[in-house]
Amino acid sequence: MKIYLPDEKDGLPAMLERLASTHGILNDTEDIPSHMVNVRELKIPRFKFAFDFEASKALKGLGLDLPEGLKTIIHKSCIEVDEVGSKAAAAAAVVESNSLKYDFVADHPFLFLVK
Repeated sequence: MKIYLPDEKDGLPAMLERLASTHGILNDTEDIPSHMVNVRELKIPRFKFAFDFEASKALKGLGLDLPEGLKTIIHKSCIEVDEVGSKAAAAAAVVESNSLKYDFVADHPFLFLVK
């Protein structure tokens, strides 16, 4: 997790504008120009943030064709930071328009991946 704090108390809008207008600025190879300092104490507030959107609309907006029968893709993500540490999660759900129903019961060992 990287946290960027503008020098000015009201400097966040200008920093966000710079981030939005500079291609590749948050890539691993390029970053916001900064200088290194020794930090004695790190204080950030507790926060929890969640966001969701209909990803199928975004994909269609990019010109991608969704497979036949696929109606909607919903994406949700959240992050929580507190005194103990941070937790993050993301999930996507696919809604199909066909009427077939299948049971999915994970009652034995299974694999899940987080990337």
